Amino acid sequence: MKRISYFLKPLIVFLLTIIVVECNSQSGDLQNQNCIDREPVVAGSFYPDKPEALKNQLESFFARAEYVKTYDDVLAIIAPHAGYVYSGKVAASSYNQIDPYKEYENIFVIASSHRVMFKGASIYNKGDYITPLGKVKVNRKLANKLIDENEIFVFNPDAHSAEHSLEVQLPFLQYKMKKDFQIVPIVTGTQTLGEVKKIAEVLVPYFNEKNLFIISTDFSHYPNYEEAKIVDKKTGDAIVANSVVKVVDAINENASANVENLVTSLCGWPAVLTLLNITERDPGIRVIHIDYQNSGDVLGDKSRVVGYHAIIFTKKKVQNMSENQFKLTNLEKEKLLQIARTTIDEYLSTGKILKIDKSELTSAMESDCGAFVTLHKAGVLRGCIGRFVSDEPLHAIVQKMAIAAATEDHRFPTVEKDEMSEIDLEISVLTPLKKIDSIDEIEMGRHGIYIKKGFATGTFLPQVAVETGWTREEFLGYCARNKARIGWDGWKDADIYIYEALVFSEKEIKKE
Repeated sequence: MKRISYFLKPLIVFLLTIIVVECNSQSGDLQNQNCIDREPVVAGSFYPDKPEALKNQLESFFARAEYVKTYDDVLAIIAPHAGYVYSGKVAASSYNQIDPYKEYENIFVIASSHRVMFKGASIYNKGDYITPLGKVKVNRKLANKLIDENEIFVFNPDAHSAEHSLEVQLPFLQYKMKKDFQIVPIVTGTQTLGEVKKIAEVLVPYFNEKNLFIISTDFSHYPNYEEAKIVDKKTGDAIVANSVVKVVDAINENASANVENLVTSLCGWPAVLTLLNITERDPGIRVIHIDYQNSGDVLGDKSRVVGYHAIIFTKKKVQNMSENQFKLTNLEKEKLLQIARTTIDEYLSTGKILKIDKSELTSAMESDCGAFVTLHKAGVLRGCIGRFVSDEPLHAIVQKMAIAAATEDHRFPTVEKDEMSEIDLEISVLTPLKKIDSIDEIEMGRHGIYIKKGFATGTFLPQVAVETGWTREEFLGYCARNKARIGWDGWKDADIYIYEALVFSEKEIKKE
């Protein structure tokens, strides 16, 4: 089983302070009888243990927090778990994005164990969590269900007894939320990517607008101030890219870079990768970086610091745009194809992305659109990669997808520079995805399809139906079997989305 190459060893050891308390329960309510509330263990060290002092400190953090604007449809946040004096302002920046008046069914708080390793993850199902601000209700019914039905979840008392990374998130929630809420407290103990994926598979059904996920992690530990900023940017950028592979690569690249005093670049990587295993295949997810600082911004000594990011995951807002509403002139199509070709040429020659003269760009080319770039050589597919929706201008997405199609399509070897004279480029500008209830809504030749079932996804662009002459059922079957790998009939119980594409190619432009 593949493992991340490091594990953060215990730094502080706390005594077990779980206290049995009497629970208020109605007669016969076994759910609340004999519960064991988890008392705070780092109050007075990581944060104040007096309610008024804690409220005052939290108030000061939120007053200084970045980006106080609340984003709509926040599904998850990443927040630090260090002592509040060091990371509290960054944590508040992340929590500031949550709608305080939203009534969530559950708030999943996912942290990583710093002190014990064990298979899977532990869910606290014995009682509620206590902080100086009062009781945080645990959804014990759901906790028990997850443990009873999934081997990857257990209750391991050692995972919760002295673990700070989950506890420190709760006062922020208590201060921020104006409505009652309940949590599902999860501490990951695994050090394998396979088990992280299994945890994510169980939690996928709960990742929706009804629930909130809070991921607890710090970033670089103990490099100097300037090195921390470099390491943390690499790791943060990989998370914002919403890619498990990129995060793993960033962690291992940082570990092999011989950065002095670097112990870890992401201490809560199992929690972070649990989230990314859920989100990376969802084209409707937008990942937004909110804030960054490290402990050197608070301390005078910058020789050994710890880094903190605030990052949020939201549902993307898409315009109700159809192909008939979005048009490109022939000159705009020609310019985008030229950008794609010159970008690939420059990247294959220098490894750098070509800078665009923005004075030559039109408003359509500056619009936020998803796009695919396809390469053909002698009429045969040579590479195709795209993005369904985008928070970047069309010209920028064309550049990125052109490079990816030439160098990152794992079905083909990387394109060589001397091949480019034999390659024709095609660009497909996409409208937003629309989920359908019946396959009768699919118009062959007009609609592309995107099939999603759990972690499995697959897509065919609209032009595939034209090129192959398939029936609607064949279109779905081949996509389900060959792309999503869920079997020929897998589409029948999968989510199906349609989209349109404005398709143009160098061959088409040359003919005109």
